[in-house]
Amino acid sequence: MQTNQATEQTAPSLRERWQAQTVESVWLRPGDWYHPAVDALTEALTHGLDVTGAAHRLGTVRGAAGVGIAESLDDIAVLFGLLDREPGLDAIRALCEGWAEAIDATPVAGSCLDPESGLPTIEYLGVRLSETYGTAHRHAHHAFSTHCLVLVDVATGDLAPWRRMARSAAMGRALSAALGTGHPMASLGGGAFAVLVERDYDLGETVRRVRDQVNDHAHTLQISDLLRQPPRIWIEPLPETHQRAVDLLQHLRR
Repeated sequence: MQTNQATEQTAPSLRERWQAQTVESVWLRPGDWYHPAVDALTEALTHGLDVTGAAHRLGTVRGAAGVGIAESLDDIAVLFGLLDREPGLDAIRALCEGWAEAIDATPVAGSCLDPESGLPTIEYLGVRLSETYGTAHRHAHHAFSTHCLVLVDVATGDLAPWRRMARSAAMGRALSAALGTGHPMASLGGGAFAVLVERDYDLGETVRRVRDQVNDHAHTLQISDLLRQPPRIWIEPLPETHQRAVDLLQHLRR
């Protein structure tokens, strides 16, 4: 009989290893990681039980605490990685559905971040565009000659909400990994994303990094079938004025 690695350790020891590694690698606020829901998931894994119920509960807890879906998915990916396993679509689906239920039950509040992808909103990117146009004007340049938008479209059609969230989370992580945190970018909705980049000699390399990271993160989360293959990535010139740039973003919004 084949022995599962999870059965060779206790749930508390697995939880401790999970916490140590996730806090070191993906978790943003170490003090808010622990919740009894993590024990339910490690118990299910160490006893070879179905994990969907525990994953759903953990997703609900994370959503209620304001943790983004991308961070929540990265967290369970760390856990399954300790066991040399992939989370599997059932676990990902359960986590996403639990997270969505918590978000739906939370009063709406203004935010500069899209909760699914963890990326800035179109409105926030509009502010960053204003800064770009202002800086160009002060230096007697045109923003359309110094910067451009890189647009990424991975839409494949209508998706169930949990699949959409998994795709958005993967894209948020992919774009951040390719370009670095704090880079001007936004989710346009419906599997489309926009990134403000400098129009320089490195532009072609930037597009290549984005494509590679999108494919890598889709493979890691086992959601390649949820993304357009290959991803559609193109360079969109900036209009002459900031207002026209904002109008362009609204036109691209889905």
